[in-house]
Amino acid sequence: MPMGQFIRQLREEAGYSQADLAERLGVSRPTVVQLEKGAHELTLTEAKRAAELFGLSIEDLMNERRPTETKVDLPKAGHKAAAKPTPRISIPQKNLDVFKQVLLYVLNKIGGKPNVGETVLYKILYFIDFDFYEKYEDQLIGATYIKNHFGPTAIEFKAIVDDMIAKEEIVQVKNKVFDFEQKKYLPAKVPDLAGLDARALPLIDEVLARYSDLSARQIAELSHRDVPWLTAEEGQPIDYESVFYRTPEFSVRQYGDEVRKNA
Repeated sequence: MPMGQFIRQLREEAGYSQADLAERLGVSRPTVVQLEKGAHELTLTEAKRAAELFGLSIEDLMNERRPTETKVDLPKAGHKAAAKPTPRISIPQKNLDVFKQVLLYVLNKIGGKPNVGETVLYKILYFIDFDFYEKYEDQLIGATYIKNHFGPTAIEFKAIVDDMIAKEEIVQVKNKVFDFEQKKYLPAKVPDLAGLDARALPLIDEVLARYSDLSARQIAELSHRDVPWLTAEEGQPIDYESVFYRTPEFSVRQYGDEVRKNA
């Protein structure tokens, strides 16, 4: 499928007009018309925004494909399978409902703090996801984080937040902080934690205790020192497996007598 046709299909499925898409990509409506006709190629910035808007990775967008679900065949009742070690899952396993409930929990805890705008939220979610993966070798939110100039950014964030605003689950507030516009999100409901991993809340609370008082600049600079961000390429997804090479400043796991992978 040509890229323009793929973009048009995604736009129509999401219920956006060409003008809506133009506004979200930061381009003019004629540019969107040319894009859908195949007469305009996406810039890197436009591709990042489009991927975030439609909940895709940059790779999936540029290859004009949708994420596929992994099918797991379980043993039939009464069948005793040979014991095999369980491999870690390094490919992000997106769980959009968990994303929403974790975001609501975080906003209920710290959303009212004056420093907690969109930039701080991006980094808080990054540390929650990557700390959980390092500590338990399992996914919590499993969002896809891209390395950009301001630090790790979850590409699913914008689409999920837009949906939550539309459903009146959160409210967006815009403030001026010095000469910059700050986007804040305040919760309009409490989270449903029934389906959340029992290990999640203590870890989230630890992340909030460590980082929720930092300014956007401080937490961005901090994330730039973390190995997952350092080892990723600009504009590319950050690999969850890289948490096992973290320095003591960021590591949240008690390795004891284990041989660390970077030893």
